[in-house]
Amino acid sequence: MSQTTDRVLVVVPTYDERESIPVALERLREHVPDADVLVVDDGSPDGTGALVEQLAQADEAVRGRWAIHVMHRSGKLGLGTAYMAGFAWALERGYDVVVEMDADGSHRAQDLPRLLAALVDADLVLGSRWVPGGTVVNWPANRLFLSRGANLYTRLALGIPLKDATGGFRAYRAGLLRTIAMEGVASQGYCFQIDMAWRAVRAGGRVVEVPITFVERERGSSKMSRHIVGEALVRVTWWGMQERSRRVAGAFRGGREAARDA
Repeated sequence: MSQTTDRVLVVVPTYDERESIPVALERLREHVPDADVLVVDDGSPDGTGALVEQLAQADEAVRGRWAIHVMHRSGKLGLGTAYMAGFAWALERGYDVVVEMDADGSHRAQDLPRLLAALVDADLVLGSRWVPGGTVVNWPANRLFLSRGANLYTRLALGIPLKDATGGFRAYRAGLLRTIAMEGVASQGYCFQIDMAWRAVRAGGRVVEVPITFVERERGSSKMSRHIVGEALVRVTWWGMQERSRRVAGAFRGGREAARDA
C-alpha cells in the first residue's frame, strides 16, 4: 500500500467479462489483500454483474467484511462514465486512493503494489508501458504503433511530459480527484485517460510513471474500436489548439503589462 492507513478502492469497469472477472478478483485479493474493489458493470448480457454479487458474498464469508462491491448500471454507458461513477462512489465513502484497472488480465495485480508505493511522493501514478522497464506482451505491430503514436501525438499537442497518457492502469489520490474539475469530462476510452492525465497536470498534481508489464487480454474480446480512436484524435487536436491559444493570449497579456510598466 502507499501508506498503511490509506483506504484503497480498485474500480473495475466490466461489460461481458464473466470469464475474466473471477481471475481478476482472485489476483487482487492475492496481491493487495487490504484493498476494496468496486466492479462497475454496464448491464452485461453475459451476467457478469450477477456473478460478481455471488463472488462478493463468498469473499465476505471468508474475510468477515464486504471488500467486493458491485454497481449495476442500466446498459453500456462507456468506460469514462463508469470510472466517473466509481470515483464519485469512492469519494462519497472516504477512500484515500482510487485505482483504475481493467478486468481482462492486461493489468497485472502484482504490479499494483508498486503503483501504490509510488503515491508516497505523487498525486497520480500511471502504470506505464513506455518508460524504461515497461513492456507489452503479445501485442500485434499495429497496436504497438497505435499506442506509441497516440502518446507521441498527445505529448506534442498538449505539451505534457508523459510517456503513457493513454494507459488505463493508474492510481489517484482522492485529494487530486477532488481538485480536478471533472464536471466537463465526457470522453471515453483512450481519450478519457488522456483527459484525466491532462487535467491532473493542469491542476498542479504530481504525476509519476511506474513501469508495468502490459499483457494482451487473456479472455474475451477487446473493446477497442475505430470510434474510440477517432474520438481521441479529434478531442486531443481540439484541446491542443485551445492550449496554444491560451498560451498565446497569456504571452500577449504579459507583453502588454510589461510595456505598460516600463
